[in-house]
Amino acid sequence: MSPEKKPQTMKPSSAAKKLGIYLPAAPEEFQNTPVSRSELDAMLAHPPQWVVDLRLAGPHPRDVVARKLGVSTSGLARAGVTDALTTEEIRGLLAAPPEWLVRERQTQAEVRAENHRINERDAARRAANPDRS
Repeated sequence: MSPEKKPQTMKPSSAAKKLGIYLPAAPEEFQNTPVSRSELDAMLAHPPQWVVDLRLAGPHPRDVVARKLGVSTSGLARAGVTDALTTEEIRGLLAAPPEWLVRERQTQAEVRAENHRINERDAARRAANPDRS
């Protein structure tokens, strides 16, 4: 007989990313303890109050900050935004956007428009030549 299988665990940083939270803002116990897949699934299905609070008020990880501001993570880096931001700080930036935010949102809009144009061009090419797909 084979021994019992050890449950698969992940680093707290991986679990925090999957939960969409900023790891340094999580409780100390979560930061220092590996998380099993079943524990993560339980937290995703029924998040503890501290996860709910972090998702609502922050501080938020860079990818969440970028998404809420409508810019890329590279845009945040170009602007020198290295710290995690809270929901209130993000709202403040959106209410009175600094010049860097206006510029980065414009850049993001241009990138999306170009990607849309390329996707439409490729779809038209595929429709014109269905046998080359």
